Amino acid sequence: MNLEKSLKAAQFYRDAAKSALGTRFDTRTLDQEQRAAHGFAWVATSVAALEAVVDWLEQNGGGTSLDQQVGTLIFAETLGQLAGGLPMGQNEIFRAADLGVGDAARALAANSAALLDMDHAATRAAVAQALAEGDAPSESFQNAELDTIRDQYRRFTDSEIIPHAHQWHLANELVPDATVAAMAALGTFGVSIPEEFGGLGLSKLVMCVITEELSRGWLGAGSLGTRSEIAGELIVLGGTREQKLQWLPRIASGEVLPTAVFTEPDTGSDLGSLQTRARSIPNEGWCIDGAKTWITHASRSDLMTMLVRTRPEAKGYEGLSMLLVPKARGTANDLFPTAGMTGSEIEVLGYRGMREYALQFDAMAAPADALLGGEEGQGFKQLMRTFEGARIQTAARGVGVAKRALELGLDYALNRVQFGKPIFHFPRVADKIAMSLADFIMARELTYAAARAKDLGKRCDIEAGMAKLLAARAAWTNADAALQIHGGNGYALEYEISRVLCDARILNIFEGAAEIQAQVIAKGLVGGRN
Repeated sequence: MNLEKSLKAAQFYRDAAKSALGTRFDTRTLDQEQRAAHGFAWVATSVAALEAVVDWLEQNGGGTSLDQQVGTLIFAETLGQLAGGLPMGQNEIFRAADLGVGDAARALAANSAALLDMDHAATRAAVAQALAEGDAPSESFQNAELDTIRDQYRRFTDSEIIPHAHQWHLANELVPDATVAAMAALGTFGVSIPEEFGGLGLSKLVMCVITEELSRGWLGAGSLGTRSEIAGELIVLGGTREQKLQWLPRIASGEVLPTAVFTEPDTGSDLGSLQTRARSIPNEGWCIDGAKTWITHASRSDLMTMLVRTRPEAKGYEGLSMLLVPKARGTANDLFPTAGMTGSEIEVLGYRGMREYALQFDAMAAPADALLGGEEGQGFKQLMRTFEGARIQTAARGVGVAKRALELGLDYALNRVQFGKPIFHFPRVADKIAMSLADFIMARELTYAAARAKDLGKRCDIEAGMAKLLAARAAWTNADAALQIHGGNGYALEYEISRVLCDARILNIFEGAAEIQAQVIAKGLVGGRN
């Protein structure tokens, strides 16, 4: 199957959609055209995923027979969605008419007829059967170091996380200290921190592989590294030499567990409206007052990267600064032993293992050298520089969750016998497995592409947004399909898939909701990067 021809047709359709959206900016703003803009973002993301899949096949010499079959399914489904209706949500379907590009959609369908007019039932059955027999699509990077790291973390996840994660979840336990220590010994918390500051100095692609494998075991385990990733990058990019020496080696070793303290009760994604105040007191330090919410891992952490308003006279982002605020690690009997800081747990459906908290600060003290980089008013800019890496890592978390959902669905289908045979042999079940694999590969390869762009030192907010947008959807659709395969048992708390479904749902919300990602993508591609 000549996928390159279909890719060119998809690229032509994307360009037509981009042009059509661009003409609307003459009289209307992007916010006024949100549905069309976000629909275009999904179109561009889908085409970028097809490009990543073609690259994956080329890197593997055209791919194995299974690779080629998976590629065919990916293209057939994605082209069908582009031409007919692309889901932005459960009840929001973007269609070509929303941008007035019906002619381009019809041209796409005509140029892709070889794929769109074909019955792919046999291909889906062959892909599902290959998985049942233990085959898997190519995943080697053709790089011994990268492949070894994946294998190391996969074995760790299989032995140390998967056997225990569901019980940890049901008991709402933190990731055990022993597991955190074992992750630290592997270098998990210092992957991207430079070697001169005690880290491994490795690429974002390595970070993705590690995050993917840990998240396959439990989203909570895969997310532990996110706090260190955000804090590490904030300090590497914006910290003084003294701040780097003080914090980075301890973060890399796992001695210091950071937490990100940004969101407030009434602001959500509107960071320019933050109200938590920090006053500088000469010869003493900083005094912090305010409230934060949805703060992950707040109790057991040792360091808060905190976005606060230090210039109340400055409106919006200009008055924001980033503080590095040390705190005492909480215990089961005293969650927040630091003076001037209190908090309460937010009970959540999933994404456990670190716990979520609402925090209050009443004249909490921070040292005089807490100001990141020693500069006021730079907090928002400093934070924005970390969002690319954080969103790429979140995409990798989605890829891991999508993979685990696929594994659970396949295992249940092979072992659940109904009407005298394993339910795997019913086409509607096998179809779910085949298409879950297709979604997983699409999300994985787009995430890797974003990581590679980041490693080249390029600005990649668009690529990061695309990766997160698609990976979050793949995690949810795969978890939903796997639970459906489980039937009623999937709704029972004792089955792991119930946890995976709850974990998958948060991926479309945190680190920038899907709508925020779509806005970033559309603005960057049509409105121009600022």
